[in-house]
Amino acid sequence: MKKIIIAIDGESSSGKTSLAKKLANKIGYKHINTGSMYRAVTFVALQNNLIFDSSTGFDTKSIIKLVNKLTFDFKIVNNISNIFLNGVNIEDNIRSTMVSDFVSQISTIKEVREKIVSIQRDLGVKKGVVMEGRDIGSVVFPNAELKFYVTADLEVRVRRRFNELIEKGINIKKSLVYENLKKRDYLDKNRDFSPLFQCEDAVLIDNTNLTIDDQILIIKNHIQKIT
Repeated sequence: MKKIIIAIDGESSSGKTSLAKKLANKIGYKHINTGSMYRAVTFVALQNNLIFDSSTGFDTKSIIKLVNKLTFDFKIVNNISNIFLNGVNIEDNIRSTMVSDFVSQISTIKEVREKIVSIQRDLGVKKGVVMEGRDIGSVVFPNAELKFYVTADLEVRVRRRFNELIEKGINIKKSLVYENLKKRDYLDKNRDFSPLFQCEDAVLIDNTNLTIDDQILIIKNHIQKIT
């Protein structure tokens, strides 16, 4: 089977990461969670006090300089793709609610996206990757052999995210999760640079009532048609 690029875009907590992770493992491809890269930038910006509260924003110029000093890599740890920043595994650090609160705002910075997109293209140059995010099919790899757009009802996504946080021992009200996802959806779909949308040549997967295995079967059927 020839190696291809599989681009998976979708909304926050639509299950695209779990799908991409399991799919990559099934077909022997490398899984790249591009959202982790923006979370990593957000995490480091918070560590360096470059992000303030919602009323005062963030230090854009310093964040842009910071990004140019970062190196990203993805390595398998316990059968799961983890993100390494400057050689350090920060997979657990980037999943905090604080990072979630600001990642969509940081993702609106044009220079940050341009830098990250360049790195993402380098990571996928040899193909054989399942890359997921918000603009993979539209910007990063517009010529990807296969593109998918993953979505689910908002209430379902809220429940998934809420349960995920509770399982991690993070106490939070479901109403706050709801507001966070609504805000992220709006920012992701309405930013001026690389907004989230379904490409014309992307296959829509509404997984509101689908299991991961159901979705993998759909994708595998498309893979078989072109390889």
